[in-house]
Amino acid sequence: MKIMIIDGKKVSKEIVEEYKEKFNKLNKEVNFAIIWIGEDNASEIYVKNKIKKCEYVGIKTKLYHLEETISEEEVLELIDELNKDSKVHGILLQSPVPQHIDIIKCFNKIDYKKDIDGFSNKSVGNLYLGRPFHISCTPKGIVRLLDYYQIDLNGLNVCIINRSNIVGKPLFHLLLERNATITMCHSKTKNLKEHTKMADIVISAVGKPKFITADMIKDKAIVIDVGISRIAGKVVGDVDFENVSKKASYITPVPGGVGPMTIAMILENIYNAVKEEI
Repeated sequence: MKIMIIDGKKVSKEIVEEYKEKFNKLNKEVNFAIIWIGEDNASEIYVKNKIKKCEYVGIKTKLYHLEETISEEEVLELIDELNKDSKVHGILLQSPVPQHIDIIKCFNKIDYKKDIDGFSNKSVGNLYLGRPFHISCTPKGIVRLLDYYQIDLNGLNVCIINRSNIVGKPLFHLLLERNATITMCHSKTKNLKEHTKMADIVISAVGKPKFITADMIKDKAIVIDVGISRIAGKVVGDVDFENVSKKASYITPVPGGVGPMTIAMILENIYNAVKEEI
């Protein structure tokens, strides 16, 4: 059976070039604030990649790298200052944050029009009501990939293995808007294989290497791998790619699948924030 690789690297590159042209045509200085607290190694990589892509398309990015000991009150004060600064078009709080800081409280402090990650209560509420402004970037990137490959979600059975506020929950609502029938599984789900075998699309974001095996999916299923793990210095996903790819009709690789789309959607959200202001 011929398999189609869902190439997120290729699709994201096209989107980045599209927004580079759009930002250039704005003829306007666009400013993006990233707040990063502490010294998490993974966060450092993510922040650098975000800044690199933003600068490439013409967005001026200011990084607020704060000490791990900073108080929650000080973080909230910084967010408030950025909310009030008309020159700042987007704000992103990099997660994770230190345990003494309530990240939900901080997300909710961000003006929803500047909430590029779409994590505030208002952003989430608007998504659930079918009237989103900013949509969480990873779920948005997944749907964009499916659209790019002209995968019609209408009536398809989708199994999501993740119930987080960042991926699973917003993705559920995005797919529901496309008339998919969704099963959301998680760590307490019994007989996971029974759910995945029934699905036309399996989306896994659990962070366990080779968690999704070939016997867990039906023939010609579409498999979206959101997981990221490291084994002996190599980045791998949740899916046993070598064996699952022999059964799937479409599949995302790791790296080069969903990951690049997340940053591309950040650029799109920043652009939408600027256009709202104009």
